[in-house]
Amino acid sequence: MNTGKIGKVYLVGAGPGDPKLITIRGLEALKRSDVVVFDRLAGPQLLNHARQDAERIYVGKLPDRHTMKQEEINQLLVDLALQGKSVARLKGGDPTVFGRVGEEAELLRQNGVEYEIIPGITSAISVPAYAGIPVTHRDLASSFSVITGHESPDKLDLSIHWDKVTNATGTLVFLMGVAKIGYISEQLVKHGRSPQTPVALVQWGTRAEQRTLVGTLGDIEAKVSEANFKPPAVIVVGDVVGQRETLSWVERKPLFGQRVLVTRARSQASELVAKLDDLGAETYEYPVIETRLPDAAGNVQAIREALAQADVYDWVILTSVNGVEYFFRWLESEAVDIRRFHRAKFAAVGPKTAQELAQRGIRADLLPESYQAEGLADKLDGLVIRGQKALLPRGNLARELLPKKLRELGVEAIEIDVYETALSAPKDMWIAEMLEKKQIHVITFTSSSTVVNLLEALKLNGIDDPVAALQGIEIVCIGPVTAETAEKRGIQVTVVPQHATIDGMVEALAERRRIMRGE
Repeated sequence: MNTGKIGKVYLVGAGPGDPKLITIRGLEALKRSDVVVFDRLAGPQLLNHARQDAERIYVGKLPDRHTMKQEEINQLLVDLALQGKSVARLKGGDPTVFGRVGEEAELLRQNGVEYEIIPGITSAISVPAYAGIPVTHRDLASSFSVITGHESPDKLDLSIHWDKVTNATGTLVFLMGVAKIGYISEQLVKHGRSPQTPVALVQWGTRAEQRTLVGTLGDIEAKVSEANFKPPAVIVVGDVVGQRETLSWVERKPLFGQRVLVTRARSQASELVAKLDDLGAETYEYPVIETRLPDAAGNVQAIREALAQADVYDWVILTSVNGVEYFFRWLESEAVDIRRFHRAKFAAVGPKTAQELAQRGIRADLLPESYQAEGLADKLDGLVIRGQKALLPRGNLARELLPKKLRELGVEAIEIDVYETALSAPKDMWIAEMLEKKQIHVITFTSSSTVVNLLEALKLNGIDDPVAALQGIEIVCIGPVTAETAEKRGIQVTVVPQHATIDGMVEALAERRRIMRGE
């Protein structure tokens, strides 16, 4: 509905593909917009930063229609703004470098729509950098040119003055020119470049599929044909290509080339994502669980009654980071002073849970060597005394092993579900295609519920046989309990770390990759 107020359009450079290469200004515009207009050139994970209620409009190619024409995109931006909406138009790389931003901005201005052009990191410099190739070098090239290679040879000859371009700068960067590599090489040699001039093609730079092919102007066409090298790729011509041998960096990371599906709740995924990113993986967040406060009247009443008698507990046993967080949220909402638990010792299932406690000023009195319920149960045996009382603030899906063990030891175990774990099945237009094309290389499971919920979420996204869709993908489970859940459902587990922690998962995966590469 038209409110009479005209919206604003942000023409945002989304960077070359790695979602972390968007600018702060671009991210701010994305977060505040009512509508996001995007295509495949913008990293799909950037959409996670959009408002939950923001409309998402895909203008790329779909199975039932071709790519929306540029004129149609231009008009779409105008129409949305005239409806009073703020719009983020995500454009791959930098919008002013062969991004046709001039056409979009011109029509917006003609229709009285305010717009802002937000520069992005162009693939012309970032993709070579990720391949270890600087476009300039003090001793090799003091300037560079960025040239389109997308047109047909006759159009290239009209738009490129080969006699001037060939030797105008030390480095030549061609965007979208893989199909014309033979003609480009021929023209450069014809107009003065040596056939021995180094050439590099970097395919899907900054993405998990990044692949680099190196040759010379004299042999690169044959190498491209032999390697079946396909677009999209950036072409770099010049002596700077030789720097790759010493400056290659991202490809040396242990998890380079691995796209990892992270199924953990988005509120908790940041630590795992950061560690995977540091080791060179491309993470794809697809949270299949969410945690929330329980609202059932009976459940809330049980929590209140348990907290009301805080001074009678001998033990408070916490089996997850979520348990700690929600336990303290309930203490706050019920105005229960933590000092009322003065007689209780605190037990934590693992170091992260203990760390979460420590951040609230409480040092865990008990921490097992094995970071799971079984290890905690074994540790409690011999420490607890018959007749004692223990409080277990947990989630609704927690296993019964620990309270059962406590009761066998004569301890009264009071269980309260301080939080609920629920299915999250976000609609994702890429997930089915990525699984079908084997573009997901690793899946991480941090709990049994992530296993169960992923299978259900994939069904809701149109995948009839989720287990079959996961075949051939490396499956990393945080511990044996999660692995058992996966295997019972027909999923072949690849990695289970010695210690059931995020660090353990990441290290075990990295070590497996090193072994597979013979390092």
